[in-house]
Amino acid sequence: MKEAIERAVDLVGRATSWLALVIVVLMAVNVVLRYTLSYGSVWAQELEWHLLVPLIMFGIPFALLKGDHVRVDVLFEKFSRRNQVLVDIASQVLGIAIAALFFWLCLAYVQQSFAINETSSDPGGLAYRWALKALLPAGFLLLALQSFATLLGDLAKLRAPGREGGE
Repeated sequence: MKEAIERAVDLVGRATSWLALVIVVLMAVNVVLRYTLSYGSVWAQELEWHLLVPLIMFGIPFALLKGDHVRVDVLFEKFSRRNQVLVDIASQVLGIAIAALFFWLCLAYVQQSFAINETSSDPGGLAYRWALKALLPAGFLLLALQSFATLLGDLAKLRAPGREGGE
């Protein structure tokens, strides 16, 4: 199960990482058009932050998978390997709980947006804002799944004291 979750998170993360390039190009084009031709469009500016949502929401579980997330190592590095694994286990349990809570809270937020067919309040803005908001619970679900997969790996380390989980 751990490997299947990690393959899915890796696939989504790699696909999503291309959005960073799209955002950079879009922003560069918007800036060039604005300052050379005095042309700007609301939809193009809104698209910039619309693309940030999947980049962030799907990038966080990918960073967790790759171990590229931020960790405060000031005290952690002084712990024994076993205590490091225990801290990681506690962190993953807390991460799952927080992701599940936000997933649950986002459902009503998305449902309300869908019910009113929410669109941009700006003239010339993007439609279907509910579709963008639907990425929030999807991202938190993916984060909870990746945290669960990481938890399974940490528990396996704890059960193997001769290897990584030992003192």
